Amino acid sequence: MESFVDHCVRLIETHQAWAGLVVGLLAFGESLILIGILLPGTTVLVIVGGLVGAGLIHPLPVIIAAIIGAALGDVVSYYLGVWLGRGVVHKWPLNRHRHEIARARLFFRRYGFAAIFLGRFFGPLRATVPLVAGMTEMNRYRFQLANILSAMVWAPAILTPGWLVAKGAGELVQFSTTNILALVAAVIVLAIIAALVGLKLLARDRERRRERRQSRATRLS
Repeated sequence: MESFVDHCVRLIETHQAWAGLVVGLLAFGESLILIGILLPGTTVLVIVGGLVGAGLIHPLPVIIAAIIGAALGDVVSYYLGVWLGRGVVHKWPLNRHRHEIARARLFFRRYGFAAIFLGRFFGPLRATVPLVAGMTEMNRYRFQLANILSAMVWAPAILTPGWLVAKGAGELVQFSTTNILALVAAVIVLAIIAALVGLKLLARDRERRRERRQSRATRLS
């Protein structure tokens, strides 16, 4: 895995024009079922954030590529779940990863719609929750909403640690007060938006599940 990380980083450093393509493919693989469980894409993306912070790579193409790649990876995993159905977990090669998929099913059962948004930020869940959503035939429009919103937050978030390390505390101190306040404000706003969206999705899903339970209880009575 270390050689894979080193190879990707050297490729981006040597061919900076390919940075967006490489980052997009890594983000796609991170969100793709099975591949995302095994691929050390997060490590490479954090290092890419450092290259952005060092001024070697322009941030905009990299962020856009990460958003597109992450969203497409979830879409492919979702439609694989729709196509293959619930029985896919008993077939090779996913039968070797039943534990990860079982965790994703429990997470999805608990949080429903919000699991698509929140699962993006939790390791193996990122690569398994979309498959489970497809297996359970979640509404595709609701899935896409959570998918795109989470990708838009996840992409800059995954690059930020490397960017901060590359900038270094000394250089950050040299920023003007206006720039520092703007950076802090942007981070706070992004975090608030992500939290509000996640809470709203969670509340909406809980309300729908409560309505379904009430509907079942009414039919039984």
